[in-house]
Amino acid sequence: MIPVILASASPARLALLQSAGLDPKVIVSGVDEEAVTAETPEALCLTLAAAKADVVAGALPSGLVIGCDSVLELDGVAYGKPGTPERAAERWRAMRGRQGRLLTGHCVIDAATGSRAEAVGATVVRFGTPTDEEIDAYVARGEPLWVAGAFTLDGMGGWFVDGIEGDHGNVLGISLPLLRRLFADVGVNVTDLWRS
Repeated sequence: MIPVILASASPARLALLQSAGLDPKVIVSGVDEEAVTAETPEALCLTLAAAKADVVAGALPSGLVIGCDSVLELDGVAYGKPGTPERAAERWRAMRGRQGRLLTGHCVIDAATGSRAEAVGATVVRFGTPTDEEIDAYVARGEPLWVAGAFTLDGMGGWFVDGIEGDHGNVLGISLPLLRRLFADVGVNVTDLWRS
């Protein structure tokens, strides 16, 4: 069986892959996300996903490396992890009652052959209208500081998301249907990767 490597520290991505039958090893790339710029939100998340996969695949003799990166696009601007309580609260006040697109760049590299495939998944997210007090309470929990767009769908942020259009896994950080297609593009059938 080909080893699967997740080039991401995201616990949500790892949990999603594990629940879908894979047993990936995690190797964090160390890519400085703040140093990367791009013309569009789509290009940004794809550039970051590819950079993460390239770093990890370049250090391995074999294995199927998955690199991912997510951003929230709102009004044509890409928002990653806010990093501070002030920025997280400010973003929530800007997002409430509106909708944005959660974009996740995916890059798959077969480290043994160098074969690669990449694409961006997009899911529309409709935000609810939390009060200032609810936003402050959510931010105080720390959860939104370290996730793209300052929210989670599978955590406490789920209380403030009215709905989505598209793949929910993409909002969690990795789209299984898209990843299956990328595996196929590099000549790997996902069912061959399922743990027994």
